[in-house]
Amino acid sequence: MMNDSTTPFLIDAGSIRGRVVRLDAQLHTLLARHSYPPVVAGLLAETLALAAVLAGALKFKGVFTLQIQAKGPVSLIVADVTSEGGLRGYARFDADRLADDGAGEIDPVRRCLGSGFLAFTVDQGPDTDRYQGIVELTGDRLEDSAAQYFKQSEQLATALKLAVQPPCETQGWRATALMIQRMPLGPNSPILTAEEADEAWNRAVILMNSAKDEEMLDPALPSAQLLHRLYHGEGLQWLEPRPLRAACRCSAERVAGTLRSFPRAEIAALKDDTGSVVVVCEFCKADYRFGPSELDAVYDP
Repeated sequence: MMNDSTTPFLIDAGSIRGRVVRLDAQLHTLLARHSYPPVVAGLLAETLALAAVLAGALKFKGVFTLQIQAKGPVSLIVADVTSEGGLRGYARFDADRLADDGAGEIDPVRRCLGSGFLAFTVDQGPDTDRYQGIVELTGDRLEDSAAQYFKQSEQLATALKLAVQPPCETQGWRATALMIQRMPLGPNSPILTAEEADEAWNRAVILMNSAKDEEMLDPALPSAQLLHRLYHGEGLQWLEPRPLRAACRCSAERVAGTLRSFPRAEIAALKDDTGSVVVVCEFCKADYRFGPSELDAVYDP
């Protein structure tokens, strides 16, 4: 059955690596916390699946963040995934512009985002350098921009395919991401002529693109079976799946640290009628209330 996981795989004797990400219950948990219009929720679902499949291609210990900044009605989408598989994300949009532009009828990437860029960030902690890559939004799909980044910056042939299904009476949001990459030749690479390697890559891309959305999103079709349908004739090897889960990293301590970074006079201006400051997490919508005594503790620990 479909589950919340990422499954790595190899084909053509390891000359091509890939992974499939399947999201269902955990994705619905993430999106249900917000009251997004369907087109915005759909874009966030795509971004979460894309972030998970890209993070799975990297070796890191920390947080991988995928951020979209754009000039359209949806101005910001953020999705991040930890090396332990914790997912979270949110979107920022202008409801009036979204309605005026008729966004969501066709090409939601062009209509909702317009021009902008997609940024990848890997943060492995305060004692390490942050890695960041940026690419302009191109094409009609988010995966077009991600593939273009790998082509330009990593010079690694990459193909991606995303599928998203909105909720209905019997199920919640679902999303699937497929990704394959052509590995550079090395001393342990399979012995292939350049023509054979090109043919293997082109065949892998064609087979990936043959996957129908209904197959990718079928809750009764396990990832291993989906991969078997696509690549059973290509020497398919799949590795142990890794679970993915909805997990926000906010906490009262983190919020207190953020408040402490502002002058107390500025924070005082944010008090409500009870004299408290309430901070709401953009990712999970948890609210943190700091009354007068808690604010004293923030600034005079």
